[in-house]
Amino acid sequence: MLNKLLSIFFSIVCASTCAQVDTTEVVIDSIVIDTVAIAPVGNSITNDTVMKAFFEKLKVLEEQKSGKINIVHIGDSHIQADIISGRIRKNLQERFGNAGVGFSFPHRLARTNGSSYIKYNSNATWANRRNIYPVEEGIVVGLSGIAFTTTDDFVIEAQVRDTGYTFNTIKIITPYNAPLFDIATSSKTIVLESSVPKKITHKIKSGEALSIIAQKYGTTVSAIKKLNGLRSNNIRAGKTLQIPTGEMEKQEIKRSEFIPLPIATDSLSHYYHSEEVLSKIYLLPNKEAKAYNLNGLILEKDTPGIIYHSIGVNGAKTVDYNKYPLFFEQLQALSPDLVIVSLGTNESFDKMEVAEYIAQLNIFIENIRAKNPKACILIMTPPPSLFKRKYPNTFVAAYAENILMQEIDKNYATWDMFSELGGLYDVNKNAAKGWMSSDRVHYSVQGYEKQGVLFTEALINAYNNFKNNRE
Repeated sequence: MLNKLLSIFFSIVCASTCAQVDTTEVVIDSIVIDTVAIAPVGNSITNDTVMKAFFEKLKVLEEQKSGKINIVHIGDSHIQADIISGRIRKNLQERFGNAGVGFSFPHRLARTNGSSYIKYNSNATWANRRNIYPVEEGIVVGLSGIAFTTTDDFVIEAQVRDTGYTFNTIKIITPYNAPLFDIATSSKTIVLESSVPKKITHKIKSGEALSIIAQKYGTTVSAIKKLNGLRSNNIRAGKTLQIPTGEMEKQEIKRSEFIPLPIATDSLSHYYHSEEVLSKIYLLPNKEAKAYNLNGLILEKDTPGIIYHSIGVNGAKTVDYNKYPLFFEQLQALSPDLVIVSLGTNESFDKMEVAEYIAQLNIFIENIRAKNPKACILIMTPPPSLFKRKYPNTFVAAYAENILMQEIDKNYATWDMFSELGGLYDVNKNAAKGWMSSDRVHYSVQGYEKQGVLFTEALINAYNNFKNNRE
């Protein structure tokens, strides 16, 4: 069956999928303005002493040019688009080295938006379901936050768009590490030879009859009629006829097929390593499986540096991630040294009370630590926004205040993006700078890029302070 798939696969023209946005409608009866001011502390990370282990490892990487550091950034639509996280990735890798794009998921095949670094194509239709929906029996949602399944025969092509993110290792993440996929880096062409009757083409001249033509080539009128599907002896000058002969000729048939590669297995993934740098890979169905569920890929280089993994789901809240224990199980496959959490905007548009938001955030943090006890954790406060493009979003103001209030007790660091972007009343100012979209909830590409630049500055400042205090 796979022999047919390749020809089908390369005939497909995939249309680009437009970016989706979260569309939670909010009904506002009244707005109570939060009068508790959050004192600005400059562009800094607070309680950064909890990041000592991360900074120690970063210092070794910087000075010795060896090792890899894994940063995992988890969030909602702000992160799924991979613009803010993409800018942070580029900035950190320029300074500390590029060890790969990290976690990757075929968002376009799931009919949604995502990172532009890897282009995915497939000949099959894939069912999908985001973690924002209620848990349904038989639907397994893992590390990507999006179930991605098919029972069809398929080929998935993953090709690097940005040459800076070619890779040596590909890891496949599946539910409970089931062996569902094979890997191929290329296909080979098989040439088959056979003998077939030789055919002659004859152009009919004025005045010629079938009997004359048959006599000329040493065949019969009935043989010519059968080969050409003629019901009578009537022929027309200028047309062509296929003439049967008793001779045989060789015919070549070319067929392409994928050559599966040997896959190694560890407790968290199935993987393939290549000494040569790769820019394209194919995922094929494991013949022993009947249904296929892909939770994502991890693409790594052999070079030392930063691997910056980005995981986001449009419309997601902390409670949505908390619903699926497999997410936290599979998070171990990324070996996180630092986990950055960017959630809260969707909670605010659900008008979630601050106590419930903080409770779900703390459960989320506990779930991360239960499976990744060595990972440092940093919380980004949600950015300022407006309800109905008019009313200040006081919920995110309260979330930001409470995130900061408990950071020491819960042993995480904080970057207060809410205050850094001006807080409760600077949304329209940010929009005037071109940083926000018209809904006054999402940010523009320029705005997300600005967030990435500001966070990188804060992280580097904290790292430099760590080095200065250590000397």
